[in-house]
Amino acid sequence: QVQLVESGGGLVPPGGSLRLSCVAARNILSINLMGWCRQAPGKECEVVASITAGDIKTYADSVKGRFSISRDIAKNTVYLQMNSLNSEDTAVYYCGAEPSGTTIRSWGQGTQVTVSS
Repeated sequence: QVQLVESGGGLVPPGGSLRLSCVAARNILSINLMGWCRQAPGKECEVVASITAGDIKTYADSVKGRFSISRDIAKNTVYLQMNSLNSEDTAVYYCGAEPSGTTIRSWGQGTQVTVSS
């Protein structure tokens, strides 16, 4: 299990941007897969973006072209840049990490993102 701390959530108007941060308690190059999952009320958690140790990135169709996942290896931090936000992006966003497998099983405490005018 990897300890993770998310930050950066908040209230943003439609069309706005936010950047979420996820700090891992270990070298992220030693983590096979990291990603972001979001959960809206009454819905299952949707994995919106992921990044491998080899820097391969994937995105859910719902966020392609608007969200971008990146990392700062020196800071053991993964980011989720979210642009052109709309009300459907409102959710709790969780950062996750899977040290050796291909399915993320360990998630952080989450950060709330609310898109509203």
